[in-house]
Amino acid sequence: VEMRVIAGNFKEITDEDLQFVQQLGLSGVQINTPPLNGIGNFGSNGLIGSTFWVRGDEPPAKKWDYLELLQLRVRIENYGLKLEAIENVPIWFYDKIMLGLEGRDEQIENYQHTIQAVGKAGIPILGYCWMPTRVWRTNKSLKIRGDAITTSFDAGIVDGDYLMFDRHYTEEEMWQNYEYFIKAVLPVAEEFGVKLALHPDDPPVPSLGGIPRIFRNLKGFVRAMDLGKSDYHGLDFCMGTWAEGGVDSMMDSLRRFTSEGKVFYVHFRNILGQLPSFQECFIDEGQADLIAVLKILKDSNFDGFLMDDHVPIMVNDTRWGHRGRAYSIGYIKGMIRALNELY
Repeated sequence: VEMRVIAGNFKEITDEDLQFVQQLGLSGVQINTPPLNGIGNFGSNGLIGSTFWVRGDEPPAKKWDYLELLQLRVRIENYGLKLEAIENVPIWFYDKIMLGLEGRDEQIENYQHTIQAVGKAGIPILGYCWMPTRVWRTNKSLKIRGDAITTSFDAGIVDGDYLMFDRHYTEEEMWQNYEYFIKAVLPVAEEFGVKLALHPDDPPVPSLGGIPRIFRNLKGFVRAMDLGKSDYHGLDFCMGTWAEGGVDSMMDSLRRFTSEGKVFYVHFRNILGQLPSFQECFIDEGQADLIAVLKILKDSNFDGFLMDDHVPIMVNDTRWGHRGRAYSIGYIKGMIRALNELY
């Protein structure tokens, strides 16, 4: 198996989407937070998850089951493609786990059930994150080249006292909650052959909304991998999020984790600037040396997949971003082709 490019960040993937992936010459797809168990479109909006926390409403589903996951995988395979990974369960599946609230043990049982279902359905990777306060951006309508629209973040205009939950949480609380979680679910992942891939906190600032961000730097990830030592525990290496904290640290961390075989897949994107403020951009105008990144992956015999991640919204684009993604995917494919010819 060699390093390859796939299409990702689909929620509900249509037959037209699958045909588009074929036309791009790709071998597989990744799905992000699919609305399974009869949730329909209701579950695809991450904001809905927060209303359950605030109001205590009963969520429409608490776990995923095997049959729907199997049907999803087979449907994708009918197009000659592979379902390489599912990234993220709905946040209300495990919000009490992350915050150490009453009811977390039930959520852990349901998460174990979900991992088992993913494994039985023949899906090799389940990506996850540890962000009760989700991804933050301060501007989601920033115009860049040719008036394409992207996002940016400025820590200077964020209210540091704003609480998303009932109080400020401590770093050690978040670590205790994480250790409780990973030690409960990792044995199930090993038993059913599912690799768990941890995504960094975006943006990687110390705290947002009263919740510390424990996966913001190398130190946090080393601690996480030590707490969950297993061939089935590794990283979804999001280049953009790592670069938000500094490109040099991103490159150093990539070298370290690829040499250890801990990078399961890569969100391949670029940014301009770094904390306290940064903006997203087209893949060809960011500050990371993309060829250097690919050389690190190639030299380490990386056999996972790369996927485009956040892309600018181009003229007449779709909600999924077919135009922006096609540009990024073609750019990544071209770089890999050239690298393989030269090295």
